[in-house]
Amino acid sequence: MATELCGGSLFLSVKTQRLLHHSQRTPITATSFFSSSSKPRFTFSRRNSSVFCRVASTDTVSNFDSPAKDGQDRLSKVPVSNIRNFSIIAHIDHGKSTLADKLLQVTGTVPQREMKEQFLDNMDLERERGITIKLQAARMRYVFENEPYCLNLIDTPGHVDFSYEVSRSLAACEGALLVVDASQGVEAQTLANVYLALDNNLEIIPVLNKIDLPGAEPDRVLKEIEEVIGLDCSNAILCSAKEGIGIMDILNAIVARVPPPSDTSKKPLRALIFDSYYDPYRGVIVYFRVVDGTIKKGDRVYFMASGKDYFADEIGVLSPNQLQAEELFAGEVGYLSASIRTVADARVGDTITHHFRKADNLLPGYEEATPMVFCGLFPIDADQFPELRDALEKLQLNDAALKFEPETSSAMGFGFRCGFLGLLHMEIVQERLEREYNLSLITTAPSVVYRVNCANGDTVECSNPSLLPEPGIRRSIEEPVVKIEMLTPKDYIGPLMELAQERRGQFKEMKFMSEIRASLTYELPLAEMVGDFFDQLKSRSKGYASMEYTVTGYKESDLTKLDIQINGECVEPLATIVHRDKAYSVGRALTLKLKELIPRQMFKIPIQACIGAKVIASESLSAIRKDVLAKCYGGDITRKKKLLKKQAEGKKRMKSIGKVDVPQEAFMAVLKLEKEVL
Repeated sequence: MATELCGGSLFLSVKTQRLLHHSQRTPITATSFFSSSSKPRFTFSRRNSSVFCRVASTDTVSNFDSPAKDGQDRLSKVPVSNIRNFSIIAHIDHGKSTLADKLLQVTGTVPQREMKEQFLDNMDLERERGITIKLQAARMRYVFENEPYCLNLIDTPGHVDFSYEVSRSLAACEGALLVVDASQGVEAQTLANVYLALDNNLEIIPVLNKIDLPGAEPDRVLKEIEEVIGLDCSNAILCSAKEGIGIMDILNAIVARVPPPSDTSKKPLRALIFDSYYDPYRGVIVYFRVVDGTIKKGDRVYFMASGKDYFADEIGVLSPNQLQAEELFAGEVGYLSASIRTVADARVGDTITHHFRKADNLLPGYEEATPMVFCGLFPIDADQFPELRDALEKLQLNDAALKFEPETSSAMGFGFRCGFLGLLHMEIVQERLEREYNLSLITTAPSVVYRVNCANGDTVECSNPSLLPEPGIRRSIEEPVVKIEMLTPKDYIGPLMELAQERRGQFKEMKFMSEIRASLTYELPLAEMVGDFFDQLKSRSKGYASMEYTVTGYKESDLTKLDIQINGECVEPLATIVHRDKAYSVGRALTLKLKELIPRQMFKIPIQACIGAKVIASESLSAIRKDVLAKCYGGDITRKKKLLKKQAEGKKRMKSIGKVDVPQEAFMAVLKLEKEVL
């Protein structure tokens, strides 16, 4: 390729330009970057169906003069002592993504023309909700006191549903930025993620964001962090990610205070997988941190937990786009492509080692994801069932925590029983199915996994009320219990305690974090939380309270199966597992709603809520009757009785052979009611 370099710009020969133009069918991305030498080097990769040609020179001028220039060669190696691996932990809407954007911009990792808000949040859903769902990583180059440093940022989701992924991401770091909103103070998820970071022995740097806001109270919030979390805030950093205040101080603090990784390149390879996603062309792409040893392109690698082995066809670093490299050493963060078919073969928390020189043991902390919340997904149009199955299979390629199995309902036809990590995970999957695959879905009320102890000593796990063993077989039922922590202004303590008591909560602890904010801790059944608990928390506290929960185990409870019978026939899709104390109120609400929704028939229809053979709530839908007494004006009463008796016998005969069809709208309305009542 003939090239001429002049003033930092690249001129391609006519022949090369034609070659690039001709390659539209397999587009080429040409990226140039500089090492310490003055000559440019070029790498070509085929990507994204468009042609880019980017060149940087030693005298390129960016909006941020010195850091941006130093950020352009991110592939050049630095000593292990100059590597810093860190994460950002924060509550929702405290400015985590904005701060990550500004760090990428200031270090020159992302050029100004390519910069956009929430750069690391790739999904539309993440941008709309302002939350991080899928983890991202970025390698930045920063010069501090004339020494080049490699900063690896691992951006983590903050929600409790993804706490396992967050714990593995934090295990790949040596330090963390604790970002707290200077106007809102410490929130529930701030606490939960800080405790995860402390469990992993991370160096925590407190950062107060949004100090430019009129309502900012940095002194109060710093005092709150010291009292609640116990961190020394004498050297906390005050910043505004939006305005760019304090960004250089944060970068300097990362270099000065976060410890470097250990130099263990001579040991057998051990790399921790902290994320993976499915690429339709290259298979599963694995994000990992090299803990011990080195990994080279073409190595045969072995996944210790899943027992699979592959050839590393491509390795590289994330900056934040993928840049290929030949070799990665201990302490570095990168990606690996090895034609892996499913995400289940490369699970988060697994350990990568060499096939012929295996490590002695796995890195600690690996767990398989266990679904905690279940619900049924049914297509409104029965013809969409194959599309729903294909969509779930495609989503499962990217999300190993999603579990599903076919389910048939007499009311809604064919569908799937799906398991999720939590309520947010369930909402995200439903919304993605409807948006990305154009499906119209009915969802049943969410339920949890119950443990049924049988009389013969067996233990059965049950997530579907229709599969619950008969009363004569089961000895007891256990339900999952969560420890929930609610952070609230003191004015709303009463309404929140009332809410928790209504949901069978057991009070554990109350402590004041400051003069105006308190923390309430309750033990609560998970089944009571999967409905509208969060909505009620927000409405009763006028939006000021926040909550965090962790599953603590199973606890025996007085649970029973509530059946709905229409005209003497049990309707399985409407069966629920409820606590015996709430059975009457739930049964009454369901029977009243069904009475409104089911169309009247030619015979009387009893609608009953039953526990076993015992009816606890009942409503009846009166028959459509012809007025047989219309022709009788006056006369003997026996004539009227004879006509009424004849009509009653006909209705009785009709009822014995008649069948009630419950319309689809009735099922949908009752399912919605179940979500509210339960």
